[in-house]
Amino acid sequence: MPTEIVMPRLGWTMEEGTLVEWLKRNGDPVEAGDIIFTVESDKAINEIESFDSGTLYIPPDAPQPGETLAIGTVLGFLLGPGEEPPALTPASPAVEKDTESSPQQAAPSRPRTDRSQGRKKRSAISPRALRLATELGVDFRTLQGSGRNGRIVERDVRAAASSPSPDMSEVSIRRTIARRLTESHTGTAPVTLSTEADATELVALRAELDVSHVTYNDLFLKLTAVALAEHRDLNASWQDGTVQRHDEIHIGMAVDTRGGLLVPVITDVGARDLPDLARETADLVQKARQGDLKPEHLQGGTFTITNLGTYGIDVFTPIVNLPQCAILGIGRIAPKPAVYEGRVVPRDMVALSLTFDHRVVDGAPAARFLDTVRRHVERPERWHAR
Repeated sequence: MPTEIVMPRLGWTMEEGTLVEWLKRNGDPVEAGDIIFTVESDKAINEIESFDSGTLYIPPDAPQPGETLAIGTVLGFLLGPGEEPPALTPASPAVEKDTESSPQQAAPSRPRTDRSQGRKKRSAISPRALRLATELGVDFRTLQGSGRNGRIVERDVRAAASSPSPDMSEVSIRRTIARRLTESHTGTAPVTLSTEADATELVALRAELDVSHVTYNDLFLKLTAVALAEHRDLNASWQDGTVQRHDEIHIGMAVDTRGGLLVPVITDVGARDLPDLARETADLVQKARQGDLKPEHLQGGTFTITNLGTYGIDVFTPIVNLPQCAILGIGRIAPKPAVYEGRVVPRDMVALSLTFDHRVVDGAPAARFLDTVRRHVERPERWHAR
């Protein structure tokens, strides 16, 4: 029987995706491993490959590029030799959260529903134009496309960016950020702990390093990974109603871009030395700000750090990046009067704020983790040689 091609689930929290474009045409042969269409989710363009072979059939009433669709919605079919195309395209509502959905996995059998339910029409836009719109902060939904069939292409985005029109808000990205942060705030049991650390020795370490491009974020990535290795309960997530602890340490780093907040993930942080971390983070930050991040750069994180110190912020309340257990907020490093060896002297101090999901971990283990981070800040020789 024909194999259904459905809107896939590309992340733990993904509930819908936008069909950007078909890369194969109706009637084209498809081999397993071919890229057949692209999907937008969480501000990234994802290339979707086929797990099966056959002839692509896109029904006349199938969803169109630019439509936002629920997970599991049928987009088309793969036909085997001699198979007749289905008369109708069944609509599939969102699959359950614990069900993995691949492009060629059929959604669970359910009563037929009106496909207009759960579908939101968006202007069709090419992937390159979408990346450019994200980078330049252009709301492409307000644009008239000059491409084929009214499709929005790069020249349309560049023209809008050079226009004095005030309606150039980052609506799409703000909506995604708002949805994810609201889900985190309402769907977790968040608690924030704060402490202050003497960062004088950390400042001295950075000044002594031969690698001049090592940033404070690189240092905090490394020392946080060491602390997570000592406190595995914090390297965890809440998935499908249970706690999942992770053996590998992949840390997301919040990056402010013109299009909005992005969190690229640095993998295997604990196993990397500082020069390697510095190269990786610099590359990811550049890609984030240029709109060149790939989907894999935004996935797989087990913990997140966010640094507002460059904006003069001391203490703040970071929001957990679901489904992760916790996020570490880093304030500015600034000289303050402090008691050191029995005397009040100027020391470089930094505020640390840990928000954690109380469903995943209790307050005492979270406090012990934050205290370990503090001690690693104050005594970098504990981890710098690792």
